[in-house]
Amino acid sequence: MRLGYVFGYSSSNVHINIELIQEAERLGYHSVWSAEAWGSDAVTPLAWIAAQTKTIKLGTGIMQMPGRSPANTAMTAMTLDALSGGRFLLGLGTSGPQVVEGWHGLPYHKPLTWTREYVEIVRKILERKEPLTYDGQIYQLPYQGPGSMGLGKPLKSILHGNPNIPIYLGSMAPKAQAQAGEIADGLLMTCLHPGRFEVVEQNLQKGFDRAGGGKSIDTFDVAPAVAVIIGDDLEACRMPLKMTLALYVGGMGAKSKNFYNEYVSRVGFEAEAQKIQDLYLAGKRNEAIQAVTDEMVDTFNLVGPKERIKERFQIWKESKIGTMMVGTQQPEALRLLAELNS
Repeated sequence: MRLGYVFGYSSSNVHINIELIQEAERLGYHSVWSAEAWGSDAVTPLAWIAAQTKTIKLGTGIMQMPGRSPANTAMTAMTLDALSGGRFLLGLGTSGPQVVEGWHGLPYHKPLTWTREYVEIVRKILERKEPLTYDGQIYQLPYQGPGSMGLGKPLKSILHGNPNIPIYLGSMAPKAQAQAGEIADGLLMTCLHPGRFEVVEQNLQKGFDRAGGGKSIDTFDVAPAVAVIIGDDLEACRMPLKMTLALYVGGMGAKSKNFYNEYVSRVGFEAEAQKIQDLYLAGKRNEAIQAVTDEMVDTFNLVGPKERIKERFQIWKESKIGTMMVGTQQPEALRLLAELNS
């Protein structure tokens, strides 16, 4: 298992702890991962980090597909990969209906078709075998639809980029995970139950079977985010993570479409997930936070005294995940996990 460091997206002010990222690089961490929601973007921070690091890989977890055309994403990936000396990892995702329609102003329509076409176009641009043409349900290149001048021309990237930039897809849903297994190099997850890996693996296997060519979990990177908080006061360590879980399980999406809630339910927390969502959507956020159980926090994260984390880390190390994306603000947490994973 490899270790990555995930710093996510900024809150009201952009702040990146470059010293912590440089410490992760010194400790041999494989990668550092950004994110975006409806504030700071995922790419600009990585460019800034790339200039202040040398070896650690730079991943987007995720770049939102509705915010960029496939061509723009490919251009960004090639550019940052070239400037960083081949360190870029392209993490993509549709985001949810609330963000797609409320922030980007696009319809959340046929997400599986959208993702497949998007990845196929990005790969064609990266591979640079021929001028770009594409005839899909979502994308037609050159564009010849309503409002077209009819002057579109198939183009080939001026930049000779790396055709093998790894592509990760962010997904919590079964069909999307199967698609990731088929068309991507890795899967990004907001949370994962290491003791119930089969819930994800059975979805990925469907995609591996469709892809053929011997593709398997052994050649595919499952990369979940895992928060790590060291401290003797276990309840104090758990509290910020209860707040995060309440937000994602309860409020990150509508009642009928919340991928995080659905995944948590599938791995054994159905009653808890339902209660948290009901309370959160009713405006009872404090009660929703209180409804997040200690077991839920402990399942998806590593918290408490060092000896407790050391013991629970073995569950993750023995699972089939490829990269643990560590989320922490504590240098000692980075060091502890590097020691435990050596």
